[in-house]
Amino acid sequence: MRESMKQIIEAEAHALQAIPYSDAYEKAVGLIIEHVHRRGGKLVASGMGKAGQIALNIATKFSSTGTPAVSIHPSEAQHGDIGMLQPNDIMLLVSNSGHTAEVVELGAIAKRLYPEIPIIVLTGDDKSELPRMADVTLLTGGPDEVCPLGLTPTTSTTVMSVIGDVLVASVTRLTDFTAEEYAKRHQGGSLGYKSRKEADI
Repeated sequence: MRESMKQIIEAEAHALQAIPYSDAYEKAVGLIIEHVHRRGGKLVASGMGKAGQIALNIATKFSSTGTPAVSIHPSEAQHGDIGMLQPNDIMLLVSNSGHTAEVVELGAIAKRLYPEIPIIVLTGDDKSELPRMADVTLLTGGPDEVCPLGLTPTTSTTVMSVIGDVLVASVTRLTDFTAEEYAKRHQGGSLGYKSRKEADI
């Protein structure tokens, strides 16, 4: 078990270090700041299955750090939830394969509703369908999953989560978000106490 654990951690650490860096990150962060902080929109994140859970996680981190964000289920979006989308919003679509039908369809629906809405895509395949509709594509590097079957999203979701952290931390820094503002949004638990103490409120 010890050796297996070591191999899994090393594989995931290697995948994180191999995330391709590009100017797309600056563009993605710039678009989020422009549409949410300057135009008054929100970030709308979505994915299917495990990638959907990562999208939700990214949205909640953005919301708690002063960048309003929501998560939308791609299937529910087709049954009316797309109505939450507004002209100044920006979308983040998450799919490891880049071919997930429900997510591709969501992107197409959003573009029909608001043709100018920017879409950031987080995927492992730059030749897939989603990057074709994207204004910005952030690539995971397509790492192999540490799942013994090579099927269960494991390494890919780890990488996606870290890329989300890069976006959240970058926007938080560039918008000068403070501990005082954090405390206003996070009242409960130890984080609420810590932020209120740091902000002296």
